[in-house]
Amino acid sequence: MPPPSTTAAAVATRNLGAITILNPIESAIVEVVSTAAQPDLHGLLESAGVRPTRQRLEILEELARERDDVTAQTLWSRLREQRGSSVGLATVYRTLALLHERGAIDALSHHGGELCYRLCGEAHHHHLVCTSCHRVVEVKQCGLDDWLGDVAARHGFVATGHEVEIVGLCADCR
Repeated sequence: MPPPSTTAAAVATRNLGAITILNPIESAIVEVVSTAAQPDLHGLLESAGVRPTRQRLEILEELARERDDVTAQTLWSRLREQRGSSVGLATVYRTLALLHERGAIDALSHHGGELCYRLCGEAHHHHLVCTSCHRVVEVKQCGLDDWLGDVAARHGFVATGHEVEIVGLCADCR
C-alpha cells in the first residue's frame, strides 16, 4: 500500500489481498472481497444523501486510510495529531453515526462496548475480526439466505437482512 496521503484522490481506491476460504457450515466456497476499489469519497457522501462538507470529507478520508477498523476516539486523535485538523470529537461521532445510518460505512461491535468503523466495499458481506490484533477481513457470498429464511419462517418472522461479525484469531495471532 502506498504511503498515506492527505488528498481524497489518493484514498479513492484501496486494494485488499484476495483469499478464498472454505465455509465449513455450508461446505461452500466463500470468497473474501478482493481488489475492492473504494468509490470517490465525495460521491460516496452524495450517494448516501449526505452533504459533503470539509469536515465529513476529512473524517471519511482518514477512515479510508485505515486497513482494518477504528474507533471514533482513535480517528479523532489521528485527525488532530497527524493532520492538524480542527474537527471536533462530537463532529467525528455524529459523522460516523450518520454515515453508518445511511449505509456508507460499517460499524463493528467487537471493541469492548465502543463501536469501530470501517469503509467497506458496496457488495453484501460479513466480517472476520481478530480479537487479538483487530484485523478485519471482508467476506462475501455468505450462503446464509436460505437457512435464515427457513429459521425465520419457523418462528413466524420474515428475514429482511442480516449482518455477521465472526470473531476469532487470525493466522498471525494464533
